[in-house]
Amino acid sequence: MYKRVFVFIAEGFEEVEALTPVDLLRRVDIEAVMVSCEEKLVVQGTHGIKVVCDMLLDNLEDEDIEDAFGIILPGGMPGAENLKNSEGVKYIIKDMMAKKKLVAAICAAPIALAAADVIEGRRVTSYPGFEEDLKGSKYLQDNVVLDDNLITARGPGIAMDFALEIVEYLCGREKRHSLANEVLRNLI
Repeated sequence: MYKRVFVFIAEGFEEVEALTPVDLLRRVDIEAVMVSCEEKLVVQGTHGIKVVCDMLLDNLEDEDIEDAFGIILPGGMPGAENLKNSEGVKYIIKDMMAKKKLVAAICAAPIALAAADVIEGRRVTSYPGFEEDLKGSKYLQDNVVLDDNLITARGPGIAMDFALEIVEYLCGREKRHSLANEVLRNLI
């Protein structure tokens, strides 16, 4: 079955947190579409790495969002702030949550979920120090937290586990284990 997920890329994104899920999802034939939240396709990460996105957020049509299986929000600063301040991103977060589609955020990116008012009573985690920004949630210090259709994770060192959790959510446990073996994640 064909599946598409949008990965929102904002200026100052954390490169590892954005590209690890894109890479692993594409390995299991999920179309991971990198969406620039800027007015240009080339977006620079927090460590100066530039990526060329597949499309602009402003060009996403309602039918694109309707057909998508979910969204991924990488952290990094000021990337997470830029996601949080984007009305388009907040609108899509609310829509995906209302339709019980995958919403995944790592590191500081859960602040965009809070700005979209979708974490009340939900189990979440984030990079240490963002707990206050996530008031109303049931904050955990686990590396990766799954709460129904919502996946959150702590930070860059957890990007592989975050991506594998997304693969499991979309494709099942067997596909996750197969992929983990393929990329030698099982050796750690």
